[in-house]
Amino acid sequence: MQKLKKETLTGICSQMASHDWSDAEIDELVDPKLGIITGFQELLDELEVLRKIDLGTIPPALTVQKR
Repeated sequence: MQKLKKETLTGICSQMASHDWSDAEIDELVDPKLGIITGFQELLDELEVLRKIDLGTIPPALTVQKR
C-alpha cells in the first residue's frame, strides 16, 4: 500500500462532494497535528494488516448465551 498523499485524498473528497472539505481538514487527515487519536494513514495501515489475515485461521466467536 502506498502512503496517503494529500492529492489522493483531495481527489476522493471532490468525487464524494457531499461535504466541502477545507485544506486544513484534508491536511489534518493526511498528517494529524491536533491530537487526533488515530491518523488516517494509521487506520489505512491497520486495514492493510487485516486484509492480509486469512480469516479461515481465526476461530469463530462464541455464540450468544441466553439466560
